[in-house]
Formats: sequence, C-alpha cells, structure tokens
Amino acid sequence: MVRFATSTLPRRLTQLGAGDPSLQGGLGDQIGVHDAALLYRESLHHQQAAPCPADPIIKPSRHVRSISIRSAGAHRRTTSRTTAERLLAIPHSDYSTACTATNLIGVGIPYLARSADKTAAEMLEDHSAILIVGPRATGKTTTSRRFAASEIRLGDPEAAQAFRAGPSAILTELPEPILVDEWQDVPASLQAIKTAVDTAPRRGRFIVTGSVRGDLDAITWPGTGRLVRLAMYGLTEREIEGRTNQRSWLSRVLAGDTPSRHRSSETVRDYVDRALRSGFPEPALMTTERGRSRWLTSYVDQLVTRDAQTVSPGRDPQRLRAYLTALALNSAGVVDDTTLWTAAGIAKDTARAYDQLLQNLLVVDGLPAWTSNRLKRLTLAPKRYLVDPGLFTGILAVSPQEVLTHGNLLGRVIETFVVAQIRAETALMALPPRLHHLRVSDGGHEIDLVIEVGAHRLVAIEIKTTATPDPGDAKHLRWFRRSLPDNDVTTILLHTGSETVTFDDGTIATPISALWN
Repeated sequence: MVRFATSTLPRRLTQLGAGDPSLQGGLGDQIGVHDAALLYRESLHHQQAAPCPADPIIKPSRHVRSISIRSAGAHRRTTSRTTAERLLAIPHSDYSTACTATNLIGVGIPYLARSADKTAAEMLEDHSAILIVGPRATGKTTTSRRFAASEIRLGDPEAAQAFRAGPSAILTELPEPILVDEWQDVPASLQAIKTAVDTAPRRGRFIVTGSVRGDLDAITWPGTGRLVRLAMYGLTEREIEGRTNQRSWLSRVLAGDTPSRHRSSETVRDYVDRALRSGFPEPALMTTERGRSRWLTSYVDQLVTRDAQTVSPGRDPQRLRAYLTALALNSAGVVDDTTLWTAAGIAKDTARAYDQLLQNLLVVDGLPAWTSNRLKRLTLAPKRYLVDPGLFTGILAVSPQEVLTHGNLLGRVIETFVVAQIRAETALMALPPRLHHLRVSDGGHEIDLVIEVGAHRLVAIEIKTTATPDPGDAKHLRWFRRSLPDNDVTTILLHTGSETVTFDDGTIATPISALWN
C-alpha cells in the first residue's frame, strides 16, 4: 500500500518530474488514468484544517505494486519499485499535517466532517476495539483512517493472503490503533482481534470496518463483549451543510425541549433534488446530475452481481434486481409480502432469501412495528425503506422531474429521505432511541415514525408532502396522543412548506429542512 502526502504532492511531482527522464511523457502516461481516478477518489473528503493521525492512501492498479498492509512510516513491499512507485512513495517525514486531499491536477478537496468523527473518537477512548458497519461507499474507511496509525485492507487479495498466514504476528507488529478494513473478506480476522483484545485489553487498539452484517447474528460471533458496534450511513444534510458541531433540531426534540421556530426557503423540488443526490459521498458531492446517475446505476449493478454473489453465491442477478425494484416501488410502505413476490415474479422462499440478503448488504432497512397493550389491532409487519434515497435513481432510473409528476412515488422518496436523515443521526447517539412505525390493521390510523426515548417518552412524526399543512394532516398524531394519556408524547408534522405552526392539540408542524438547520 503506497501512502502519499497530499499537500506536498504537487511539489514532489514537480521535483521528481524535472529530474527523471522517464517522466517526460507526463504523469498520466506513467501511472494511467485509472490510477489517477483512484487517487482522486481515495483522497475525497480527507480532513479539513486540523491535523489528523492518518494520511490518505492509494491502492494503485497497474504500474505500482505493493502489499496492502501498511504502517505509519514503513512500507513493506513485495515487488520492485517502478518510477511511478518512487513518485508516490513519499517519506513519512514529508507528510503534511493539514491532510487536505489533492488530486493529480492539484485541486484541493477538504475532508467533510462527519457526525461519526466525535462518536468514533469517544469510543476509542473507552473501548479496545470498535466495529464500524454500514453500506458500501459511505465513507467508513475514510473516516476510520483519521484515527488509525496503521491499516490492513482485507479487500485486497494479497493482504488477505498475508493476514491469513499469520494474523497474530501482524496484529502484534503494527502500531495502534490498527484499522482492519472489510473484515467480512476474511471472517477469521475477528477471532484474531478477539484473541488480541483478550490478551491485552487496553483501549483504542482496533478499528474494524465492514459492509455486511450477515455474520452479526451468528451463534459463533466472536465480537460480543469485545467489539463495540457503530453504525455509519451516508452523508446527512447536516454534514453536507457543515453543521455537525451545532446541536441538532432532532436532538432537542428527543430531549423534550421545544424546538425553535424554523422558516424554510426549500421547495418540494429542492427536497427531491437533495434526496436523489444521495448520501453516498462521491455522487453527493458531484456537480452534475449525469455523473450522479451513472454512479448510482453502477452501484446497483455491482450490488446485484458482485456483492450479492460474495455474500450469497448462486443468486440470480436478474431475479434479485426484480425483487429490489419491487422493494423500491414500495419503499416507505407496509406492503404484503405476497405483493412483492408477485411483482418480482419469484417464489416465496426465494423472496425471503432475497429480502434477508438485501438487509445483510445494508441496502434495505426494515422498521419494526410499534406495539402497545393500550392500542388494539396494530399490525406487526415491518415497514421497509431503501437505506439511501439516491438508490431510487440507480434502481428505477427516475429523474427529479419524473418523481415530481408521480404523486405516489414523490411521497415515498420524501419519506425515505427524511427517515434516512433520522436513522443516521440517532444511530450515533450514546443511548440510541428506538425507531418504529405504527399502523392499525384496518388502515384507520398510521404514523410514519414512533421514536421511543428511554422508557417513557415517545416522539411521533408524520411526514407530509404539502406546502400548506393544516390540522387535518395531523389527525393520526392527535389520535395517538389522546390514546396514550399517561405517556409523555411529542407529536411532530414534517412538511414541504415554509412556515412552522403549532396546532391546538400541541402538534408542531415544521419544514423538513429543520432537520439540518
């Protein structure tokens, strides 16, 4: 694994290029366009102004070869050094502490502060090992590198082979904290980490990342009591807007505080644009809709082919895509399983296997039903959501204009978007509240989100695509509050309008953008 100092890279390119005749053909000719793209992608969002413990790294594709186990200040190589390798193998002493990412044409792109930064730092202070789990391409590795002194990339075949040969020795030799990236590619890595933690349970030893949670429920799971789990999703609007250091609107609501009145200039088109932009860092920060659409389409293609086959070999990509399409069309809905099977044209057992597979891949999330002996005829079926609303683009190939002209799909996109914001924020809380939905079996009442805070507080949230909310939009919230007179209940109506109003029953109707403003 070759490491490079981002802020010193342009200077080094100039110095080395001037004195090396082999570079006269140009940097692009020497390391290839693909390597340049990798360098650009790997460097995205890597720390703004403050010093960071780990520098960006690049896994070169053709011209530069090195083992993917690296530690700060030391490079362990398995092949001879090429000109391009010499070009990128900058000594550790030359690394900039600014950690501002720079691509090959010298454009600086600062690391975008994540809400998980503070949580991960706190967890490393308190625990020996942390496990960061989330969908692929949501920034887990980039964030983890800020805290790691060394890294093992198990997604690389050479690194995986080397690690299998002697995991205990490798974990002993590397400086800590050690980032073990993509643990699921070598599941035995967790046993090695468990053994290391049992032997020396000091704090801040390991950061483990992964994109699959299939083994988390296994009886032989070795992480219990050793790895503390941290769920990390895509970028939220608070992160994109740079407001992670401020106390959020949601945290105030969950604490029982009365949120300040919020006025919004966002239109429903703005919300749709934000939703379809996605929370995956790379497309979220692209400047063209064209580029985002292609990235998201490629993401889904790889999901139903490579990723699905890795987790569950033998699955038919076409049938899996058909089932994923049916789920997308029903995101933010409580739908009968038979409806999904029929729409996808697959058998019941196949559908169940696909549903579990997509949840293991962290692409679909099932919101459990809220139940109470105070309320009758509540449905027990989960409410399914795409984890990231940008997946609507990759799965259904829809544009913002098409969403705006399709009322049913518009409501699903907006609700999926809002739930994604809330899911990502609550997952990072020290005592995460529990998210549910509520639906009476006869369809008489339905509430999009019921959030349990502690043992007695409930926050009920309805999400409406309306610019002019009125008391009628809050009828289910009003029923919920009246049905639970002994509970501490807060009712919120999130809408696409501009003003905050409080109805006579106490329900606060506020624009969706309050979540990040």
